[in-house]
Amino acid sequence: MVDSNHIRLRTKLSYGLGALGKDFACSIIYVFLMYYYTDVVGLSAAFVGTLFFVARGIDAITDPWMGLVVDNTRTQYGKFRPWILIGTFINSIALVAVFSAHLLEGPYLYLYTAVTYILWGVTYTVMDIPYWSIIPALSSSRPERELLVVWPRIFASFSWMLMGGYGLWAIGVLGDGNEGEGFLYLSLLVVVTFIASGLITFLMVKEKVQTAAATERFTLSDVKNILTQNDQLKVLIGAVLAFNIAIQLISSFAIYYYTYAVGRADLYPAFALASGAAEVAGIFAFPRLCRAFPRRLMWLIACAFPILSALVLSLTAGFSPQNAFLASVAGGLMKFGGGLANGLSTVMLADVVDYGEYRTGQRSESIIFSVQTMLVKFAGAFSGFFIGLGLSVAGYVPNVIQSDDTIFWLHLMMIGTPLALAALSAFIYRRGYRLHDSFQEQVLQHISG
Repeated sequence: MVDSNHIRLRTKLSYGLGALGKDFACSIIYVFLMYYYTDVVGLSAAFVGTLFFVARGIDAITDPWMGLVVDNTRTQYGKFRPWILIGTFINSIALVAVFSAHLLEGPYLYLYTAVTYILWGVTYTVMDIPYWSIIPALSSSRPERELLVVWPRIFASFSWMLMGGYGLWAIGVLGDGNEGEGFLYLSLLVVVTFIASGLITFLMVKEKVQTAAATERFTLSDVKNILTQNDQLKVLIGAVLAFNIAIQLISSFAIYYYTYAVGRADLYPAFALASGAAEVAGIFAFPRLCRAFPRRLMWLIACAFPILSALVLSLTAGFSPQNAFLASVAGGLMKFGGGLANGLSTVMLADVVDYGEYRTGQRSESIIFSVQTMLVKFAGAFSGFFIGLGLSVAGYVPNVIQSDDTIFWLHLMMIGTPLALAALSAFIYRRGYRLHDSFQEQVLQHISG
């Protein structure tokens, strides 16, 4: 392995900007798509939740396959950047198609919705896997990787903050009171940013680290070995998946919670803006906290924040449910932990790439980083499934005042489920993850020769 450590500021900025448009395209899906499908298009919550879940079964096949394709790519532009560009264009088309569902009605509406959503997931994979997979190819230094991931995570958090805080306002303005048209026009604006940021990353970010495995061609059998023989990858999948479901469930469900359980839809933007600002703060704090605390404690610290958020929501529900300040505090606690976890999970996955080479002798950034894309989408699917199932069980009816029993279930879904999932994530990590300190140094020494 050629040790190419320092990453220039221009590269960090260009790479970070790639996440700006990418996460605008992602956030509009994960924040609003359930609401768009149920309250605008008129689909049943049970169908939408099931669709989200089934689509991820397809991703379980396509995501590792895309990692295989990327790792077998050889072009003058490297193996990552061409797919970032291609994926950006085709996912943009799919995104607009998803938010055109309100233009249809009748028996074909459900089929159209299923096909376009599944296409969105598959095409997002084409872009997202090479985007994150390029990190180990930009530097072989863990401190440099920790500093690098701050940039895309900050821009990504900024995208989520704007979408959550101002998305509904933009939809109202763009649609002039017609939510369906507002969603469609907002998706078109998102696409413009998405394509521009993708072009910046393609043109300005260059691979520097080459590995001994760079000329190898991977097979489907290799994919199976890489994913199944890496015990640390399995632990990371469990911990990150549980954590991400908790965060995405709160983020996606908050619009229902504040609109119907609290009766103050205007509190949702305050919750979302505080969440976005805290996530940015968490990303900024991430490298500093990594220096201040032992690495083995960092994931546990990240998990503590959504647990605190759930406790604040619980107290708020009992004493002051319509308090905007407490809603902001709850959102801030949740996403500060999310910011820490975003930085940690990316760096930990890069460490798992090194560990995979240590265990199997095969180095595959894209196949292993395909797991990150799959985890984000699976977290969205599970949270969507839980929301759809929970709303159905609770007897939720869109656009009407809910019964007391339904309101109770809405409180339980918003508070109890994320708390349990964050605790589960901490437990899985504490029991199984061991790429710390001297052992990680042993791994790096082994693979470097």
